[in-house]
Amino acid sequence: MMTIALRADMTRVVTFLMTREATTRSYREIGISDGHHPISHHKGNPELIEKITRINEYHTQQLARWLEKLRAIEEADGTLLDNSLIVYGAGISDGNRHLHDDLPTLLIGRGGGSIRSGRRVTFRKETPMANLHLSLMDRMGVQIDGFGDASGRLDPASLS
Repeated sequence: MMTIALRADMTRVVTFLMTREATTRSYREIGISDGHHPISHHKGNPELIEKITRINEYHTQQLARWLEKLRAIEEADGTLLDNSLIVYGAGISDGNRHLHDDLPTLLIGRGGGSIRSGRRVTFRKETPMANLHLSLMDRMGVQIDGFGDASGRLDPASLS
C-alpha cells in the first residue's frame, strides 16, 4: 500500500512501524518462538544474542525487498527510490541496557537529489536525533523553528 500510494503520488509522507516497543511477538517464520522484547534483554547470553541478531536481519531483509520495489519504479528523473528519503532506524541502540544514544539510523534514497548517499556520517554523541529530523524537514520544504528536543540543525554539508 505504501508503494502504491507513493507511486500514484497520493502522498509524499508515509510512516511505518516494523514492530512496536516491548512487543512479545514471536518470529516463527524464521524459527524463533520466543518473544522479541524478552530476547532483547539477553544479558550477554550468546543464544539470545543470536536470536535478536536474526530478528534484526529479518527486519532489514524486509526493508531491502521494499527498497528493490522502489528502485524498480522508473520516474522521469530517476527512480521512485531516488526521489524518496527513507529514515530507517530504532529508538534504542541496546535493548539489553535500554540505551537511547548512538542510535543506528539509515537515510535511504537521494531525496530528489538533496541527499548525498553511499557514506557514513557520525555526529557528536550529545547531538539530539531531533536535529536530524529538523534538518530533513528543511529538505522537504517544511520550515519550522523547532522540533522535539532539537538544539539546532545539522551542518547542511553533512547531508549534501
